[in-house]
Amino acid sequence: MDEQTRIEIEAAAFRALRNHLMNERPDVQNIDLMNLAGFCRNCLSRWYQEAANARGVNMSKEEARELFYGMPYSDWKLNYQTEADAEKQAAFEKAYAENVGKAD
Repeated sequence: MDEQTRIEIEAAAFRALRNHLMNERPDVQNIDLMNLAGFCRNCLSRWYQEAANARGVNMSKEEARELFYGMPYSDWKLNYQTEADAEKQAAFEKAYAENVGKAD
């Protein structure tokens, strides 16, 4: 497989993952993704931002989130995010530290 085809296939796989998380399963909470898989939609938007910045495209965290979510992140939270109980929040702190780094 040539390099361009590999890049196109990887991009298509990313778009399919984004579509699945945003359109097929918006009910799956970010906190549950992080606790079970070690990443969530916010991680994907951060990776998008990091890839853009590494290629000289200046992109803020908010811009990357809006591109990934297809709307301002505040709108996503309002429409789809539910309150997490104390047990999920504690598990999130551990998962975040292990997979992303120390919480800010």
